[in-house]
Amino acid sequence: MSRGRKPSARALAPFAPAALRPGAHAERELLSALLAGRWLPGEGLPPERALAATLGVTRPTLREVLKKLDRDGFVSVRHGLPTRVNDVWTEGGLNVLAGLAEHGEIPKGFVKQLLEVREVLAPAYAREAVRHAPARVAAFLAGSEALGSGAAEWTAFDWELHHLLAVSSGNPVYALILNGFRGLFARMAALYFERPAARAASRAFYAALRAAAIAGDAAAAERVTRDVMTRSVGLWRPLERRLAAGERR
Repeated sequence: MSRGRKPSARALAPFAPAALRPGAHAERELLSALLAGRWLPGEGLPPERALAATLGVTRPTLREVLKKLDRDGFVSVRHGLPTRVNDVWTEGGLNVLAGLAEHGEIPKGFVKQLLEVREVLAPAYAREAVRHAPARVAAFLAGSEALGSGAAEWTAFDWELHHLLAVSSGNPVYALILNGFRGLFARMAALYFERPAARAASRAFYAALRAAAIAGDAAAAERVTRDVMTRSVGLWRPLERRLAAGERR
C-alpha cells in the first residue's frame, strides 16, 4: 500500500477451500491485496455484495472483517459510502506492522527504520529494567552463554531479552510498542542472526549488559544497549542490499 503507487494488476484470488475459517481467509486475502497496492490510499473498496462474492463469504462475515481492518487502521468504514482505503503510513497503528510481517512485502529501508526506532527505545527500557530488576535481568542473561550458532535460537533469545527488559522497566507502554514489532522482528532477525558478526556483537552485548545488571549500574546498561543498537543498524545495511539483490548470505 505505497503512497502514489499505481494499482497492481493483482486481483483478489477467488475463494478456494482452505483450512482457515471463512472470515480468516477473507481477512488474509483482503489484507494481502491492500498491502500489494490493489487499491490506492483514498480509493473506495468495491461494493459489499461484489466484494463478498469475490472472497467467497457472506456479507455479515465481510462486515466483521472490515470492522477489524478499520480498527487496525487499514481502511475506514463509512456508513452509506464505500469503505475507504487508508494511507497506513499516516493513519495506521501498530497492527500494521503485524500485517506487513504476515502478508506484505517489507518496503525497502523499512527494517532499518524499525531498528532506528529500537535504537531510541531499547536504551531507555534497558536502563529502567536494570534500575528496577537487576537480578532478574542478570539471571536471564546468564543463559546467553549456552547459545550456539543457530539463527533460530538467537532470534528467540534476543526477543525474550528485549521483552523482559521492556516488561521489567516499570512502564507497560514499552512492552505494548515492542509487541507490535514482534512479527517483523521474528521474520528479519532470523536473517540477521545468520551472520557471525551479528551474533558476535550480540554476545558481547549480553555479557556487558549482564555485568551492568550485576553491578546495578543503570547508566552502563543504557550505554551498552545504545552502542549495540547503533551497531545493529550498520550490520543490517549490507544484508538489506543483498536481500534486494535476491541473496540471503
